[in-house]
Amino acid sequence: MMEHQSVMLHETIDLLNVKPDGIYIDGTLGRGGHSGLLASKLEHGHLYGIDQDDQALAESAERLKEYSDRITLIKGNFREMKALLEPYGIHEADGIMMDLGVSSPQFDDPARGFSYRFDSRLDMRMDQTQKLDAWTVVNTYSAKELSDIFFRYGEERNAGRIANAIVKARENGPVDTTFQLNDIIRSALPDKVLRKKGHPAKQTYQALRIEVNDELSSLRSGLQDAVDMLAPSGRLAVITFHSLEDRMVKSLFRELTSAPFVEPKIPVKASQMEQASFTAVTRKAVTASEEELNVNHRSHSAKLRVIERNKKG
Repeated sequence: MMEHQSVMLHETIDLLNVKPDGIYIDGTLGRGGHSGLLASKLEHGHLYGIDQDDQALAESAERLKEYSDRITLIKGNFREMKALLEPYGIHEADGIMMDLGVSSPQFDDPARGFSYRFDSRLDMRMDQTQKLDAWTVVNTYSAKELSDIFFRYGEERNAGRIANAIVKARENGPVDTTFQLNDIIRSALPDKVLRKKGHPAKQTYQALRIEVNDELSSLRSGLQDAVDMLAPSGRLAVITFHSLEDRMVKSLFRELTSAPFVEPKIPVKASQMEQASFTAVTRKAVTASEEELNVNHRSHSAKLRVIERNKKG
């Protein structure tokens, strides 16, 4: 298993403009790559790392033990960031980062059932204590529900065909494994699609994963909590990996960095006009360097966006 490489590690931490005595939140701790570099820049500050994956928390605790005096690890989903930080008396942060999606170790562990590359039971849960898993979705959702998920979350053009093929296959028994699902997806797709570059199940798996982990709803809530918690001059850095995430982040950041509309006919002095509460630190998405693209495959679809709070409001 390859060692996990944090995507745009230095770009993210550099753009957070870390203060040695600041309060920081890593909403998606993972294996602690970003947190480790950020913690190394702290002196009297503190970092709170959040993750819903017990294995990730355990591995990060080991990896970050040299910084144990300045890092607190918390189990939970960043969608509840405010509530998770409340017991620690943290209501404001100088910087917050989110590295979205599934981490490489989760993908590379066959037992987790995230990848079409390994034959394993359908699972895909980031929090392995939750009940809903990919097996339940594949084996209990109706054809319409599956089709809607594949189209909405996977942007899969053949969503209906795949959904119908799954429901038909279930007549002979449950679809238990990733390779069973792969075969069903292939059987449903036209030859011209199968001849295209890339795995034919990729978009379906993305859709299942998003559904199982309620990722887009979590992101919507997590972004709102993060925005609310940023201190003046505090920065929020978000790394996305597919268009659904990026559109949500881009749209919110554009809204936050735009001044409220004022009817041109109303006479208002420039000094009296309300300004935007945030400034875009990155005018457009930052992408991985050529050097990183060559060594870290996961970085190819990554986009980093950063905003800074001007004032509370």
